[in-house]
Order: sequence, then structure tokens, then C-alpha cells
Amino acid sequence: MNDSIDDAAPPGEPAAGSPFDIALRPLSLGEPLHWLRLGWRDFLRCPGLGLFYGGCFMAMGWLLMAVFERAPAYLLALSAGFLLSGPFFCLGLYQASRRLERGEQPDLGDSLLAWDQRIGALGVFGFVLLVLEMLWGRASLIVFAVSFDGMPDFKGSLLALINPDNLAFITAYLLVGGLFAGLIFAVSVVSIPMLLDRPTDAISAGLTSMRLVLTQPGVMLVWGALITTLVVLAMLPWFAGLLVVGPVLGHASWHAYRAAVAQ
Repeated sequence: MNDSIDDAAPPGEPAAGSPFDIALRPLSLGEPLHWLRLGWRDFLRCPGLGLFYGGCFMAMGWLLMAVFERAPAYLLALSAGFLLSGPFFCLGLYQASRRLERGEQPDLGDSLLAWDQRIGALGVFGFVLLVLEMLWGRASLIVFAVSFDGMPDFKGSLLALINPDNLAFITAYLLVGGLFAGLIFAVSVVSIPMLLDRPTDAISAGLTSMRLVLTQPGVMLVWGALITTLVVLAMLPWFAGLLVVGPVLGHASWHAYRAAVAQ
């Protein structure tokens, strides 16, 4: 695995060639665990920065719980959208791992302003994610509307997710959620770090990400399952686990991109 970083072209320079010309490296099923180890290593090398972003993830979870406590359908939809926009929110963590690879010391100010390097392409991609998440939110509300006579209260909605009497609701919600989750994961798994690292456009980055998922589905399924499992476990103690799990996954996602996409 090549951990070196090539000097990127100036941000304004257009990408050369077709997105299908970008080479993808073959990956083994064990590599996602290696990415997690590298993510943990980067977290330990700049813990203050990681805890800042982890604290932001945890605070966002608390805010969702507080604002939408009386609207469970909105809470579920927005929580899903929050999780799937993770690659975009982790941009500062990608920048930190990028600096560490170059032998430089990352700092909070530099990570917060990482978006400024590729504001146009990142803005386009962020808009695409926003549209997909709004569609998911609307679809989840429709599932609630056809499954219940009015919106249930917060406690009832949680119990409904595991109540066998609501099997039709559970099946429909998982199918709709899985469809959007798979689509957003396929489009974004390596695209945001790719936009940060090289002078490419949002469409090329998204297509490269989808090529990776379609050509190496086994590895990407393992990676997606690891992300989902860790995030769900981190959310159980009132989102407190995101304080560490969030930044570790952010750093690890950078290493996933570096391992998968040839420089």
C-alpha cells in the first residue's frame, strides 16, 4: 500500500482525461480493519483536533434529540441524513490525515478551512447529497404516514421499530432507507477526500466512487457494515461514543481513499 502523497495541481486546474481513466487498486477483505487502525493512529497523533470534531458530532446528535423529541418521524429521517452526510462533515479530518501523511502537523484552523481549497466542486457535491437526503426524508415521512394513523409519540415510535405487529412498517422503512443509504454510500465513499486531494470535478469523483463500489462490492460491503455498526454503537449512550468513533472513522475514510484510488 502506497502511503505517499503526490503534489496536487493548483485548485483551479481542470482534471485531465475521463473519470474512467482513474485507476483503482485491488483491495482485500481485511483492508477495512487496516484503515480503522490507521484512523486510530491519526486520532492519537492529533487528539485535540479529533475531539473537537467528535464533540461537534455529539452536540449535533443532542440537538436533533432536543428539537425533534416530539416529532419522531423527522428525527429518524434527519438522523439518517446526518449519518450519510458524514463524509462531507469529515472534510477537516481528511485534511488533518493529509497533513500527517506529508509529515506536517495539522491544526484546527487549517482543517476548518479545508473546504476553501475546492469550494466549487465541494459545493456541487454537497448540494447533491442535500437533495438525496431531502428525498430520503420525504420518503421516510410517507412510510410513517401510510403505516400509522397520525404520527406516534417519541416512545411509541421507538417501540414500533421492534414491534412484530408493525412488520410492514419495519420492512418498508428498511427497504427505503437501505436504497438511499446504498446510493449515497456508493457516491460518496471516496469522493470527498478525492475532491480535496486532486483537481477533479464532482461528477468525476462521484463516478470514481461508484466504480469502486461496483467493481469491489465485497470490500465495500465490509467497510459499510463496519461504519454502520460502529456509528450505531456510538449513538447508543446518548451519542457520547461519537466523541471518538466519529473522528476515527473520518481519518480511516481518508486512508480508504488513499488505498483504493491510484495517485
